Amino acid sequence: MESQKTIGIIGGGQLGRMLTLAALPLGFRVVALNPTANSPAAQVGAEEIVADLYDGEALQQLAATSDFITIEIEHLDVRALQNIERLGKPVNPSPEIIRIIQDKLFQKEFLDSAGIPVAPFVGIKSEKDARAALKQFNGKMLIKTRLGAYDGRGNMVVESDADIREAFKQFAGTPLYAEQFIPFEKELAVMVARSMDDNIALYPLVQTIHERNICTEVLAPAPVSTDIHKKAFDIANSVAELLQGAGTFGIEMFLTKSGKILINEIAPRVHNSGHYTTEASRTSQFEQHIRAISGLPLGDTSMVVPAAVMINILGERDGPTILEGLGKALSIPETSVHLYGKSPTKIDRKMGHITSTGKTIDQARERAEMARKEISI
Repeated sequence: MESQKTIGIIGGGQLGRMLTLAALPLGFRVVALNPTANSPAAQVGAEEIVADLYDGEALQQLAATSDFITIEIEHLDVRALQNIERLGKPVNPSPEIIRIIQDKLFQKEFLDSAGIPVAPFVGIKSEKDARAALKQFNGKMLIKTRLGAYDGRGNMVVESDADIREAFKQFAGTPLYAEQFIPFEKELAVMVARSMDDNIALYPLVQTIHERNICTEVLAPAPVSTDIHKKAFDIANSVAELLQGAGTFGIEMFLTKSGKILINEIAPRVHNSGHYTTEASRTSQFEQHIRAISGLPLGDTSMVVPAAVMINILGERDGPTILEGLGKALSIPETSVHLYGKSPTKIDRKMGHITSTGKTIDQARERAEMARKEISI
């Protein structure tokens, strides 16, 4: 009998938690490196190394105890990951693709140079550069931080010199780039998986709905035409072929009013837009990621229900986590609740999610919305 293999996860948040829940039934031991003790991953069975994610010694310790290393966040020290790789420990996705993806400008250049459609963009170093970009982009653009942004942090819509001054004040000391504002019809996403031997599996196209730049809802499959499904799939497949290393990746897209599909960004990890797969797919994105990084065959990505809707449970106040309404939410048919074990609650902090399934998107959405109204955390 083979000895038990260990998966090391850099990050122990909710994605690490759900990866742990997928890895344990497959017989893996899991160790998570996380800055705080009692992380969401540790609460469900991961062993824990408590240290900063940039701590070189802690990363070496994780490498020493693991057979396969992966990430749940891309904002990491790529050189430290490359050092681990040199020790002969596989790091997936590859540190090189993490390096490209974690810098939004590099990511855009990488996609653009491969002929993948993206919004027009340009690097900016000064307010003068930004004013030139604003002119180039017809008076409306986004100024974005190149590094460390998530959940809408690090983005600002800019339409005037005053906006530019405000952006440079707010993002002082951070490398920036500008991107033309695209009035889109819908935001879409496809989860893709790559195996160690470069096999590719795509999940269905979904629609993502955002408020305050945070994903609040995912509709699976996306309520768009067959033609759009095909177009999105072809582009997602082209992106998947460019990527390096194994794992599950989130590919976020814009559908423009003229019916074009542009890539917005890539996440080199499991992603919020794939949470619905736990209930709705033959193989969840989390199990798929574990399969991919450990050299197991990729699983079937087809949906086992006609429709699914995922709604995020975001914090609505700052204070201790007090859960109410779980019983009422769970009394709604075909509805599952996932809580992340986070404390305290903070406004807009992702505290959990709800997935409801049904015969139609409308039915699944009605169930998920009813459940969300019941839950207070």
